[in-house]
Amino acid sequence: MGRREASAENGSFTESYARWRGSRLGRITDKLEERLILEALGDVTGLDVLDVGCGDGALATTLARRSARVTGLDPDAHMLDAARGRAGAEAVDLALVPGRTEELPFAEGAFDRVVAVTVLCFIPDADRAIAEMARVLRPGGLLVIGELGRWSFWSAIRRIRGWLGNPRWRSAQFRTGWELRNLLERHGLTVREMRGSIFYPPSDMAASLLARFDPWLGRRFTFGAAFIAVCAAKG
Repeated sequence: MGRREASAENGSFTESYARWRGSRLGRITDKLEERLILEALGDVTGLDVLDVGCGDGALATTLARRSARVTGLDPDAHMLDAARGRAGAEAVDLALVPGRTEELPFAEGAFDRVVAVTVLCFIPDADRAIAEMARVLRPGGLLVIGELGRWSFWSAIRRIRGWLGNPRWRSAQFRTGWELRNLLERHGLTVREMRGSIFYPPSDMAASLLARFDPWLGRRFTFGAAFIAVCAAKG
């Protein structure tokens, strides 16, 4: 699920992304998650946007098509190559930079929007990562975090994979909506909105039957959501 779900499995990141997005479950799930993130970001026309952990550039190119000036950052050179290929194929301009979330190579207040989707759960020092994202955000700007929820069918399966030896899921940190809120507020950010998504178990049939109810549930609950989006403003 999401931009880092595929990278947690065996095989190359790009191949895993392609398999995930080619599946019915992947298409339905990614569409719901993307809609949630885009709604939280709002109108990005003419804004400087940083996509932290941009992966193969799917969200970054979408934002560029919406007339944002987009910078994508990722520690993986193969992912950045894939993002360049996607940007070229879609005829959009992206600034793609190698780097780590905990040490963003940008000046203070460089961006109007910062977005990070399924990134924090794989970073040991989440406080440092949030501090860096807040640092490069302009006053009045928005930070949008999309993370893997703690209490869901999906997280239960991931925990089992971790117990069985998968190194990525063994070290992953799943958080509740309130834990994400507290993390952001510790760094002086004001949470404006918090919504959940993906309330169905990870199966094609469940996604097909239940995805229509996801927006209604997500506006009311984060408990049980496999994906949680939080939008916070910098004062």
